[in-house]
Amino acid sequence: MRAAAEVIGSGGDPSADGGRSVTRRARAVALLRRRAPALVAGALPVLAFPRPGLDWLAWVALTPGLLLARSAPTGREAAKRGWWFGAGFILAALYWLLPTVGPGVLLLAVAAGALWAPWGYAAWALLRPGRLIAAVVVVPSVWLAAEWGRSWQSLGGPWALYGATQWRHPAVLSLASIGGVWLVTFALVAVNTALAIAAGAWFRRAGDTPPAGRPVRRTLAAVLLAVLIAAAGPLTYRSWSAPAGRPLKVALVQPGVVVGAGTRFDAGERITAALPRVDLVVWGESSVGFDLRRRPDLMARLTALARAHGPLLVNEDARDAAGRISKSAVLIGPDGERARYVKNRLVPFGEYIPLRTTLGWLTRVSKAADQNRVPGTGVVMMRAGAVDFGPLICFESTFPDLARTVVNRGARVLVYESATSTFQGSWAPPQHASLGAVRAAETGRPAVQAALTGVSAAFDERGRRIAWMDTPRRGSVVVEVTPSRGRTPYDRYGDYVPWLAVVIAAGAGLQAWRRRHPRG
Repeated sequence: MRAAAEVIGSGGDPSADGGRSVTRRARAVALLRRRAPALVAGALPVLAFPRPGLDWLAWVALTPGLLLARSAPTGREAAKRGWWFGAGFILAALYWLLPTVGPGVLLLAVAAGALWAPWGYAAWALLRPGRLIAAVVVVPSVWLAAEWGRSWQSLGGPWALYGATQWRHPAVLSLASIGGVWLVTFALVAVNTALAIAAGAWFRRAGDTPPAGRPVRRTLAAVLLAVLIAAAGPLTYRSWSAPAGRPLKVALVQPGVVVGAGTRFDAGERITAALPRVDLVVWGESSVGFDLRRRPDLMARLTALARAHGPLLVNEDARDAAGRISKSAVLIGPDGERARYVKNRLVPFGEYIPLRTTLGWLTRVSKAADQNRVPGTGVVMMRAGAVDFGPLICFESTFPDLARTVVNRGARVLVYESATSTFQGSWAPPQHASLGAVRAAETGRPAVQAALTGVSAAFDERGRRIAWMDTPRRGSVVVEVTPSRGRTPYDRYGDYVPWLAVVIAAGAGLQAWRRRHPRG
């Protein structure tokens, strides 16, 4: 009976389902073979970020992807290659989320990767005819529009913005003080585009528009333009800020991987008790796993530390009396709590699940948040001694606009509390710490970060590294940073670079559509 039913269900041919399955598998394998080069090319630029740290690679790593798009037989195929390139980039950049998010990383890569489809098309349309000036303006603009779009918090946030690869090069980061990390990204993509045109000048495909001029001349022009763009950062290297008082002595406490909220609290207390007196002691994110408003005994211990060693900025991650969870930076002085800031930008899937009613199943197959944390309602200014600072928490260091907001509210120093213990041993901790250099260069303010398990770091107002306490270490590091005043062009004008990129990309897209659909 069962056999008969199976024959009927397959249309009378018991081998039909098997044949279709073989066909589907063969098509899937063929598709992967066609798209694998774009997927791999998308992963290549991630090597320019920490921990590999091949920052020089950022100037050339996009060229293979650009040449793959250029060689596509049609614009539609180039757009598909751009999509797969973007998916490969997101997968490689966020691979460390797999233990927490599981299949959510793949969903994120597919969704965010689609933003690079127009970039693939733009490369195909402008690199084949070798339109040098148009290409180095439009192609980076389309990339930047995609990068800005996927920086939306629900699409994963602005992790691995391409300009952040240059965090160890203050002269290049000077572009960030003018137009944010976005301008650094634009310069990097523009150089890659010019080099792709230089490489493409030596071969043609059937149907290519013959470029004007000889290959040697076109190559020299493209290389010269790439050099000029790369020199823009060093040529604009200057300080936009001035000292605002005496140096601030800050202690960053890093207890390392410690299991248990009580043990973690004890470790932070023990390290702090060994410190000299400083202007500010900073603990990492989730350093206090208790509701301090319901634990006067713990508050008394922290107050004693603040009285002996200086004001103490801890981070509370606990359920309140109503069962809600939030992450709060709490400033404690010799008289108790002075100020409190609640984290505004939460980590998708890690601290809340977007569309939980639809995607809540991820909690069954991964370590995604089983309860949404409650976000804060805005930034809060605090004071250590005579210095105003704006505390931000972990993931928030990835957002350029938040650092700019606290600076425009009067912050003289940027202070971050972080924890990446879930991703210990991955590339995430050093990548996260490196963002302090970018935020410092953008805003003209020194930046310090205390990470629960590392990396704790400090940078001056130009993004130059002062301290770097890597993940294997435990203890503390005391740094002196000079509070700064004055505003950079990025502080004043904000995200004008990505807005301009969106306008350019939209204008180029409209022009391409009109060429394909001329009015009758």
